[in-house]
Amino acid sequence: MKPPSSIQTSEFDSSDEEPIEDEQTPIHISWLSLSRVNCSQFLGLCALPGCKFKDVRRNVQKDTEELKSCGIQDIFVFCTRGELSKYRVPNLLDLYQQCGIITHHHPIADGGTPDIASCCEIMEELTTCLKNYRKTLIHCYGGLGRSCLVAACLLLYLSDTISPEL
Repeated sequence: MKPPSSIQTSEFDSSDEEPIEDEQTPIHISWLSLSRVNCSQFLGLCALPGCKFKDVRRNVQKDTEELKSCGIQDIFVFCTRGELSKYRVPNLLDLYQQCGIITHHHPIADGGTPDIASCCEIMEELTTCLKNYRKTLIHCYGGLGRSCLVAACLLLYLSDTISPEL
């Protein structure tokens, strides 16, 4: 048993250190084709725009402008407000709206899953966006957990022939 005064290295938040410089590479969007579920649209997935945490140093203004220039019309955000603050983008939802991007905020705890009612609401909103040919993007913190879970649920929601095994 370790003494109560000891602190593990992982408990330190290196994001408090000043960055040398913001990341200059364009934000990476992965485009999921929905053609397998008889939809001509693509769904974009990405990591948190503007994130500043540990070794990640994105510029929120630049990332948001890039999303807008890609034609993104709707964004689904699965980060909690606490995460947005932790990752130093507390006003991200407002920034999206100021850029004319419709924002759908459905917070899901990191590592968690939405309850059935929330999942159905997300599916209905996503389906409406896609059926109206709106260029739509979803993201959580890393773009790999909650976002991929929602994308998989969307595939199952849109088709009776898709199964989780495929």
